[in-house]
This record gives sequence, C-alpha cells and structure tokens, in this order.
Amino acid sequence: MNNEIRFKAPWGPLLIISTSACIIFLVGISIIGINTGPKHNIGWILGMVVLPLAILIISSFFIIRGYVLTDNNTLVIQRLGWDTKIDLAELTSAEVDKTAMAKSIRTFGNGGMFCFAGLFYNKRLGTYRAFATDLRKCVVLRFTNRIIVVTPDEPENFVMKIKTFIHHY
Repeated sequence: MNNEIRFKAPWGPLLIISTSACIIFLVGISIIGINTGPKHNIGWILGMVVLPLAILIISSFFIIRGYVLTDNNTLVIQRLGWDTKIDLAELTSAEVDKTAMAKSIRTFGNGGMFCFAGLFYNKRLGTYRAFATDLRKCVVLRFTNRIIVVTPDEPENFVMKIKTFIHHY
C-alpha cells in the first residue's frame, strides 16, 4: 500500500460495559470450575475451565483495531489476527448516521464481546454488515448490493476522505 489514510476504532461505553461483563462472567466460570469441581473429571475441566477461557481467547482475535483507506479502492478493517478487505469499487454513498445501528437485531455475529460485528437488521437499513466499536460514530457505506456500517474515530473526516480519496467516487 503506497498511500493510505488510517482511522482508529475507539470503544464506546456500551462495548466497554458488555466486554467487561463477558470477561468477568467467563473468568468467573473458570474460577468456579477450578475451585469447586472434581479435579480429575476431564468433562468438568473442559466444560468449566477450558471452554470459557477458549471462548474468551478466540473472541479476542475479532477485536477491530482500526480502518484504513487505501489508494487501490479498498477499505481494510484491521483485526487482531487478520485484516478484512472491502472493495470500494461498488460504493454508491457514504454518510455519517450516529443512530444507524439503533433498534437493530443481530442475525449472525458478535453482539458486544470486543466488537459488534456480523449481520444485523433494522427497519431503516434492512440487512447490513457491521464492523463497529462505538455505536455513536456510525458511518453507513452503501454499495450496489449491500450495506456496511463502520465506526471510525472521526466519522465526518472518514466520509470526507472516502469521497475524495477513493478514485471513482
């Protein structure tokens, strides 16, 4: 990537609260499993100690660390373990909508453990894919055949940059 513009993915209050609750719950189950269960029962150890910790560790790889606009019409969503690349060739509009995810139903994905990511539905947007960390900073990206919601640290600047930086827009 020769030329790119980077945006952070700050955590909003809802993500902080939901992630903290999940961590406390999963670590709590493991602590209870270690302290109260039969020490030599492999089923107990797997179910009450290993499984909750595995869920926690695996989920952490889905953290959204940032968003990068590249000069080859690509939006890169940086994760802890990998990047998700979205081709912006079919982008038709980009707009800040701070309430885009309001009253949404998660149909498939993660609803608040390290991120809000996956498929969601609400009456305003219909079915859409989200890569979000702060629900107060939503940017709606409309493509010819899909809708994606991202939450960069500077939504207005992100929209301005995507409109001037992406070649075809």
